[in-house]
Amino acid sequence: MSKMSTELTRHALNGATMGTRWSALFFAPQGADPAPIQADLQAAVDAVDAQMSTWKPDSDLMRLNASPLDEWIKVPAALMKVVEIGLNIGRVSGGAFDIAMGDAVTAWGFGPETADGARIQNALSSDRAAAPQVIDVDLPAHRIRKTAPVALDLNGIAKGFGVDRLAEVLTDHGITDALVGIDGEMRALGLRPDGEPWTIAVENPNPERREALSILGLQDAAVATSGDYRHWVEVQGHRLSHTMDPAKGAPLAASPASVTVVARTCAEADAWATALMVLGPDRGADLARQMKLDALFLMRTPSGLQQIGIGALFEEGAPA
Repeated sequence: MSKMSTELTRHALNGATMGTRWSALFFAPQGADPAPIQADLQAAVDAVDAQMSTWKPDSDLMRLNASPLDEWIKVPAALMKVVEIGLNIGRVSGGAFDIAMGDAVTAWGFGPETADGARIQNALSSDRAAAPQVIDVDLPAHRIRKTAPVALDLNGIAKGFGVDRLAEVLTDHGITDALVGIDGEMRALGLRPDGEPWTIAVENPNPERREALSILGLQDAAVATSGDYRHWVEVQGHRLSHTMDPAKGAPLAASPASVTVVARTCAEADAWATALMVLGPDRGADLARQMKLDALFLMRTPSGLQQIGIGALFEEGAPA
């Protein structure tokens, strides 16, 4: 069991990043100065945003998007890592997670520009290749090249990676027990001072208000949720989720209300939550079982929310 809470001081740090806020909750010996930790946490997420944002024209990602075809572009190690994770999950998910959806995301108004009808028609009619088919990576040299005119978008994984960077910063400061997060994507390190797991709410997918559906206990794991109830566009009276269907170049027409995934890292949980949203409760549940993922699908039905839990954390009868 960890040290008793009477020997430790609680620190709850936070700051702005990626259009939302990051948070870090941990307990440190009395007298420890949180200021250097705060500065290092902020610097870590600032670096992720500077490298991977589609809202910053001078980000490393946008520089890569603007690069000529078949030209190797040197990129930071962190960006290389995120692209590699995204490509791997894209392959395993059969293209359900695709980091080459930047043009479609922009066309539908989920980026820094408003929706554009001509771009939408182009996204719908384009015969797109999935990212693993048109993106080459040279890991030792930290180089990436495009072999087709695609725009990368890392919004389905960058926040999760930012959470992982927060966890790494705390570990570098000798903090082994903590809870960090960005906009609901969370990662737990160790245990609380009382020896219990960190508690995290699984949100009810209600667009009108924020409320917990259930409570999840985590130790040395990360959790991320993808849903249709926070970010959307309205087209001809229909509310369309921000989650894109790579097969159609359009927002998902029918999907679970939300999918929550627990994984080793938050980047993986983030990407897998998106992939399972795209696949839906049938194919998604099958793949989650195959990959030994812990996942919770929530579907709206006339009689209320239906839940499908995969893995030891979410199967029926598992503790809250």
